[in-house]
Amino acid sequence: MDCITMTSLLYNALTRGPAAQQLISFNHHDILTGALFTTQVHHLWQTLSQKEEQRWLLSCESSDLFAIGLCAGLLAGKELVLPPNTQSGTLSQLTQNFDAVLSDVPLCEGHDWVALKKETAQTPAVWPDAKPTGSLTLYTSGSSGEPKPVKKTLEQLDAEVSTLEATFAAALPHCSVISTVSHQHIYGLLFKILWPLAAGRPFLSDLVEYPETLSYYTALLPNLCLISSPAQLSRLPDALDNERQFHSPSLVFSSGGPLSEDAARGIQKVYGSLPIEVYGSTETGGIGWRRQASAAEAWQVFPGIKIASADDGALLLRSPYLDNPNQILRCEDKIAIDDNGRFVLQGRLDRIVKIEEKRLSLVQMESLLESHPLVSRAALVLLTEPRTQLGAVVELSDEGKALLAEEGKLALNNQLKAHLLTEFERVTLPRRWRYPCELPLNQQGKRVYQTLIELFTHD
Repeated sequence: MDCITMTSLLYNALTRGPAAQQLISFNHHDILTGALFTTQVHHLWQTLSQKEEQRWLLSCESSDLFAIGLCAGLLAGKELVLPPNTQSGTLSQLTQNFDAVLSDVPLCEGHDWVALKKETAQTPAVWPDAKPTGSLTLYTSGSSGEPKPVKKTLEQLDAEVSTLEATFAAALPHCSVISTVSHQHIYGLLFKILWPLAAGRPFLSDLVEYPETLSYYTALLPNLCLISSPAQLSRLPDALDNERQFHSPSLVFSSGGPLSEDAARGIQKVYGSLPIEVYGSTETGGIGWRRQASAAEAWQVFPGIKIASADDGALLLRSPYLDNPNQILRCEDKIAIDDNGRFVLQGRLDRIVKIEEKRLSLVQMESLLESHPLVSRAALVLLTEPRTQLGAVVELSDEGKALLAEEGKLALNNQLKAHLLTEFERVTLPRRWRYPCELPLNQQGKRVYQTLIELFTHD
């Protein structure tokens, strides 16, 4: 592949479209060919081009319909807004940030809605004669906890897709791509949708939710690339009885949080090779990668990425995936850089955490808890034993104390969880709750972290 093509992989795919016989996506009962994909993109592009609204919320569970919406929107020059989730509280927070909705189900009353749906009776059409001038906006938790918009131009995404292809293509012979993670977030978007589209690899339109489904596809497809997450990969070896599988993916990718050494070894045991971990964020894109042969395994930076460490150890980054490739961006991950330019992660410097690969702000969740009439003050802590989960320490209001006395802890837990579900996904909610008379504070009125942790020592 020549250098010009390699560095414009995504742009070329969006400008030219696929070959008619190319397989775009598949599931256990259906396939989407290049011809059908082209026709559906063309008709949706026409519809969107006639709409005045510029900012479109894009959300869809099925990856093939999502890809159609993505391509049509970019070719129509629209800004596509990808919400972190479709919880009612999240969408109401973002409602001023989009003008219309492109989705498979109605999401927001009061906004124009174009439905994404399987169309098989449309008049065959050619790929739109248009340049992809649209952009994507994703959301992530800022330091304040409010959803923070991160705009991605096609040039930024193209640079990253091209780097992924240059780095890993040799290990992906005629591969099909399947994923256990959502395409609504940057990792799934890049690895399951944009990179396969750009490189001509078919992808599974469904999300793989069960080990049995994964085993079905590994047996069916001789060359497979699995896109997964630390939480899912850590559970997989047990689900496969910790036995070496007859059929294994060519590559397994993991991103979204730290993968334990045990989990990496477990995947090596069942699939014969270590997974490739990718480190980065919505804001930064990919920064580095590794295969974790030991717990101290350092990360190799991707080509074109420059890193340094600040006085407090914070990662300082220059990257072609940023708005300004020459700016130095401070990240709140603490790192140590070795003599070979590789780096080791040493924890977070802020209060953004990941639960089940979902990035969330403890500040935002505490604030939402404290807005409930049953709560006076709240503190959240990240517990690591027996597994990573949130613990909530809540000082109750008089009303809350009365409810606890009358109805018990379970009823109180459920009320507070229901309140959190307006903005947070269920998998991120606190699993363990404590209701002390007062929140433990030091003489300066600051929360005593160790004392909060000790509240969870005994169940």
